[in-house]
Amino acid sequence: MSDRITQSLKNGRGFIPFVTAGDPDDASSLEICKLLAERGASVIELGVPFSDPMADGVVIQRSSQRALENGVNLTRVLSLASKLRASSDVPVVLFSYLNPILRFGIEELCAEAKRSGIDGVLIVDAVDSEARELSEMFAKHDISLISLVAPTTSDERLEKICRNARGFIYAVSTAGVTGARGSISNDAERLVARVRKFTDLPIAVGFGISTHEQIEAVWKFADAAVVGSAIVAEIEASLETQDAVSRVEALIDHLLPLQMATHTHKVEGSQL
Repeated sequence: MSDRITQSLKNGRGFIPFVTAGDPDDASSLEICKLLAERGASVIELGVPFSDPMADGVVIQRSSQRALENGVNLTRVLSLASKLRASSDVPVVLFSYLNPILRFGIEELCAEAKRSGIDGVLIVDAVDSEARELSEMFAKHDISLISLVAPTTSDERLEKICRNARGFIYAVSTAGVTGARGSISNDAERLVARVRKFTDLPIAVGFGISTHEQIEAVWKFADAAVVGSAIVAEIEASLETQDAVSRVEALIDHLLPLQMATHTHKVEGSQL
């Protein structure tokens, strides 16, 4: 199948921002996504809020809780994606745990995600045969199931994961949960080198990337850098001042000075 995600990342120096859908509210979340598309995002990860986000650090946990308290569910996440798709061609990946997807219904999600313009789905806690079955179901709708690998993943499992992978490979930089860190672990570069033995897909590195210097470091050995907690922290800091969009914009100016990202996407009707 034609994979817009892979195409968007094929030239390297990719930037993949993560936001929790509906945080701090639906309207602001949409404007933030439009901003990210306008400012060079290669792919946008749209987090589906979940009550027990076990792979996430406290910053993203709190954002997920805020969205849930606002009544955000998978239906509203898909609606946000559809509105973003109406003005931007940036690929969108749903970042979710399995429980919300099972509650929604996998077949229903395949159809609704396709209608909403979703390009891929990353399910944190779907592995092995379950992940393979989900990947085959999504592929029928031209949707890629994005695979996660970690420094602790054996070569045997890496080969199996890469054999069924689509879109890109998400390499977790270090064991643990999401959250900004002071430096990029050497484990990340070693993991990317191991993954490249088994796939030609682009490889993105995430978990802990929060500075321009860290993005540059990742770009030296991987195809894209994923930034999540740093963006979500700016959104959290805006709760009293209600300036989430401008705070995120200032962060992007720091992360990607002088439009260093090589990817630009159409954004129409933006009020930014």
